[in-house]
Amino acid sequence: MHQTRRTILAAASLLVGVLALATSVSAAEPTRVMAFGDSITWGWKPVEQGLNARTTDVADPTLPMITGAGLDGSAYLPAALASHEPLDVVVIMLGTNDLKAQFNRTPERIAEGADKLVQIVKNIHGGVGTTYQSPKVLLVAPAPLGGNMVFSKEPFAGGLAKSQQLGKAYAAIAEKEGVGFLDAGAVIKTDGVDGLHLSGDAEQALGKAIAAKVREMTK
Repeated sequence: MHQTRRTILAAASLLVGVLALATSVSAAEPTRVMAFGDSITWGWKPVEQGLNARTTDVADPTLPMITGAGLDGSAYLPAALASHEPLDVVVIMLGTNDLKAQFNRTPERIAEGADKLVQIVKNIHGGVGTTYQSPKVLLVAPAPLGGNMVFSKEPFAGGLAKSQQLGKAYAAIAEKEGVGFLDAGAVIKTDGVDGLHLSGDAEQALGKAIAAKVREMTK
């Protein structure tokens, strides 16, 4: 698991350097992008808000040591946005951890959690004491789980079939909210050794796809 994390960190750091360069409006005024997600978001720049085990909008009682907003993405997102404004684009990719059996969530309910995050970004309106416009949103549907759930088979029991439906459910949310959308499952497969994370090659492919979407959204 430590080696997997190091691989993810190295790949993600490289990729988001590409993302920052690819989406710059100019050398003087770079596009400010926040990546809000879970462990797959570790190491992203320029504004990385990735937390291992984070969900869209449900608390995880099995990890009580994470106090405050905890692992509930919707509880933490407003403060994260206000802390880093002004932002041009917020990339949201959450939902994989919502697939845990303990939460008993349907793909539609997970998509509702993602919708809640989208609405938070759309309605932030400058946060605390500022008049910045709300950032644009790129909603990314997580790729389906891999078939080799070596380390997490029991916690994610039943999650594989649900994960295969997230792309369609997230696309409907993005259309309803009028925000950008990318189905990660159409670009990469979850090919990490644990069936949850990505290989370096998959990170590169996903990073390039996200960079292209952000570039398109910030023309």
